[in-house]
Amino acid sequence: MAVVIETTIGDITVDLFLKERPRACLNFLKLCRLKYYNYNLFHTIEENFIAQTGDPTGKGDGGGSIFGILEGIHKRYFEAESVPKIRHTEPGLLSMVGAGEGLIGSQFFFTLGSDLTSLDGIHCVIGEVTEGHEVLAKLNEAICDANGRPYKDIRITHTVVLDDPFNHPRGFREPSRSPSPTPERMQGGRIAADEDIDDTEGKTEQEINEMIAEKEAKARATILEIVGDLPDAEMAPPENVLFVCKLNPVTTDDDLTIIFSRFGKIKNAEVIRDRVSGDSLQYAFIEFEDKKSCEEAYFKMDNVLIDDRRIHVDFSQSVSKIKWRGKGRWTIHEDEKEEKGKKDYRKHENNRRFPDKRHRSRSRDRERNRRSPERSHNRNRDRSRDKYSSSRIDRRHNDRDSRNYSDRHRSPKYHERNDRRRSRSRDKRESHKRRSRSRSRDVKRHKSEYSRAEKHKDKKKKSKKTKRHSSTSSSSSSSSDSDKDRKKKHRR
Repeated sequence: MAVVIETTIGDITVDLFLKERPRACLNFLKLCRLKYYNYNLFHTIEENFIAQTGDPTGKGDGGGSIFGILEGIHKRYFEAESVPKIRHTEPGLLSMVGAGEGLIGSQFFFTLGSDLTSLDGIHCVIGEVTEGHEVLAKLNEAICDANGRPYKDIRITHTVVLDDPFNHPRGFREPSRSPSPTPERMQGGRIAADEDIDDTEGKTEQEINEMIAEKEAKARATILEIVGDLPDAEMAPPENVLFVCKLNPVTTDDDLTIIFSRFGKIKNAEVIRDRVSGDSLQYAFIEFEDKKSCEEAYFKMDNVLIDDRRIHVDFSQSVSKIKWRGKGRWTIHEDEKEEKGKKDYRKHENNRRFPDKRHRSRSRDRERNRRSPERSHNRNRDRSRDKYSSSRIDRRHNDRDSRNYSDRHRSPKYHERNDRRRSRSRDKRESHKRRSRSRSRDVKRHKSEYSRAEKHKDKKKKSKKTKRHSSTSSSSSSSSDSDKDRKKKHRR
């Protein structure tokens, strides 16, 4: 036996326990056929407990049985069956509300939680939900006030009886159609199911902007929760921590502790530094003992001059030191990862200052170079680039001195074998260099040599011509002199 209950948020199909609760089921079926539940309000909803309806007035204290409607007010309630016992053990059960001493009327509720043993013996279970559990979930998530009354109305719009095995009581007349809603039926509501809600109505522009900013902040927090950056969207940062930025790089933790301690006791003041270099990132977090001291420092320390820099102060928005302990439960804790990071930083600093501590054995490097000549070639090229680096030169001299000192005490055979190895490796490197040299360089070199040879030949030719010219000029001059002498002698 099934009844469909249509609501403003969806349809619910219920199967009734006709054999176990015949009289109570007859009352419920006849009220449904009489359209008694149309436009009834869900006037009480408690999360994970019940969703109650069945009162035409919507107040929670009205309604009556089918017998009271047909025969009079003296039969408003009647005694329901109590055997066999059916307990409220699971969500989705339909139960008639008891008025005391096993009496029931028209009001009923759906269970929204499991193991509701406190309801046993007071209320009468007459059926269970077979379809529409998602509607029950919506009922469970409805936004209500402190008394369990929903802010937005959820009503029964229609009831459909699929099969009725009981005869009609005396004087029962089923309506030909569903009745129209009356003001008495619609009273007790707040926001209608089909009513558009305008949140900005009656608010100033400033209030509207604040409301929009709050919605955007909630949306961003929800996105961070989905991504995994925030454990919970409703998690708020601590109210006793200040964020200080625009600091001078020389400002230290102790300086900030001394300056801000006049407002109250400080638990921690930390300048955030780079993990590798240790340089200040020019911002810090200051944690006070109480919220009042933090607020006073916020109002008085903004734009104050510290170490020739005007700082900016704001409340911290970081939740990195809040440990998640479940919904609505989190505690502030000391960050162990930060301590670990500081230890790693110190270790890195020691390695950087004293590189000999992490110096790798040269035998491993020789073995690696022997296996991969290309890698050795690249390493030699990098060394040649940095050959003017003072640190590399000092390291090379130190290694050479230590090697010479150790080689003094070795046998002549060892030196002979070592020289052989060195010559082979040197030959390999030179052959590899010859192979790796580009052909364009060789062509350019040949062209330059050819041009030099041509120039040399031209110079030789020019020098020969100059010699010939000088010899001819000298011979001509000597012949002219001899002619003159002859003429003089002849004159004499």
